[in-house]
Amino acid sequence: MTIDETAERVIGLPPERVAAYAMDWRHDPEWTQGIRTAELTREADAGGFGVGAEVTRTAHFLGKRIHYVLRVAAYDPPELLDMVSVAGPMPMHVTYSFAAHPQGTLARIRVRGEAAGYYRLAAPFMARQVRSSIAKDLRDLERQLLEPPGPAHT
Repeated sequence: MTIDETAERVIGLPPERVAAYAMDWRHDPEWTQGIRTAELTREADAGGFGVGAEVTRTAHFLGKRIHYVLRVAAYDPPELLDMVSVAGPMPMHVTYSFAAHPQGTLARIRVRGEAAGYYRLAAPFMARQVRSSIAKDLRDLERQLLEPPGPAHT
């Protein structure tokens, strides 16, 4: 079964600021549902993060711990980050896009994938879970960007 879910949210900041945070894999655990760790495991051919770079994520989804690797297929900040899975429990395509909006930035996440094996049985539930997760991701992204940091602990 094919999963194709999109969520969008207007965030009251310029696209450059929203994209700089959201496209930085080091922030993934701070705003992306279920992500426990994210690590740059392959640099882009030109070095650093860009087309060809790979990020390995460890997540919890549907009660299971999963590891997957996303390879950057397109990188055009501040507008687009497009990634495809090259290792993991199911083929997946994740696209982040950011566009100017009269109230700041229209942030959009699209997740596409093919549910197979264990995940095929749960596909209808998975689609709802993905939709809910990416909507929450965008709320958390906005919260991370707009809320002041908490008090420092001494």
